[in-house]
Amino acid sequence: MRTPKLKICGITIKEQGKAIAELGADALGFVLYPKSPRYITPEDIKQIVFDLPPFVKTVGVFVNETVDTVATLMKRTGLDLVQLSGDESKEYCDSLSSLSIPWIKGFRMKDETSIAQLSSFQNRYLLLDAWSDDEYGGTGQVFDWTLLKHGMIDNQKLVLAGGINATNVKKAIDQFKPYAIDISSGVEEKPGVKSLEKVAEFVTAMRK
Repeated sequence: MRTPKLKICGITIKEQGKAIAELGADALGFVLYPKSPRYITPEDIKQIVFDLPPFVKTVGVFVNETVDTVATLMKRTGLDLVQLSGDESKEYCDSLSSLSIPWIKGFRMKDETSIAQLSSFQNRYLLLDAWSDDEYGGTGQVFDWTLLKHGMIDNQKLVLAGGINATNVKKAIDQFKPYAIDISSGVEEKPGVKSLEKVAEFVTAMRK
């Protein structure tokens, strides 16, 4: 069975970015949402990206930002693709595509009503996270996986997030065989500060 890709999100420290990439992360996420405790400035992102190995993808995480601002920040930072974690519409995403900016859409899963919002994004890569009334991701909570009914989504385009850690990642992979796993709080000492020991433990558990 193919091992899913691994994205570690909420990187804020230059030395940690490079170390996490060397531990086996396929992608690093940088939060450009100023209200997030994991927010990082474009200038700091640029420094981290410059120092990474060449085959590590870099992802800018945005929440309800204007298309023009996203385009400007992507150019400024040198990031590879956009993760949209707010309430962005299909038309918004199409605007990014028209600018040749690759994107992935994130959704917060609450209940059965959350399923309907996925229909407009068929055949796209979708990141599914846990619902929160106050935060746009990074809560460390697992959503109800039974919401993902068989055949509802192409697992090879599923990025699974929300409370995944070294103890439940095997179950997540066995059950969904996703394209990628996205983790943030599960390998942190505190928001924005990763534990390299937890990262190494997670990578080992995931690669088994």
